[in-house]
Amino acid sequence: MTEKGKFLKNFNEAFATGDLDTILDSLTDDIEWNIVGDKTILGKAAVQSELQQMMPKAPLKISLDQIITHGKEAAVSGKIKMGDESLYAFCDTYEFSSFKNPKIKKMVSFVIKINQLK
Repeated sequence: MTEKGKFLKNFNEAFATGDLDTILDSLTDDIEWNIVGDKTILGKAAVQSELQQMMPKAPLKISLDQIITHGKEAAVSGKIKMGDESLYAFCDTYEFSSFKNPKIKKMVSFVIKINQLK
């Protein structure tokens, strides 16, 4: 797995464990997070506020199906089981700030509620 692949694996696992520090350390200050069909969140402080509201529903289980990286762009797909037992499939696309020591500057999340983890 590439360095960016490991970075994204750790980033997504931080969502599953509610590790806010790791998540925020992975973002640029001017992060743009578009949750398709719901909202766009601008800036690290706004993302932090949004995540603090989500954390009571932090995923109990996450499985990553694919991690694809190419240059300053990447995508991750998988499934999560939330604390309230609801299940979701997701695909996130990422744009990094740079090639070396990258931070996420743009993230687009596609999330669909599903009935089973398979």
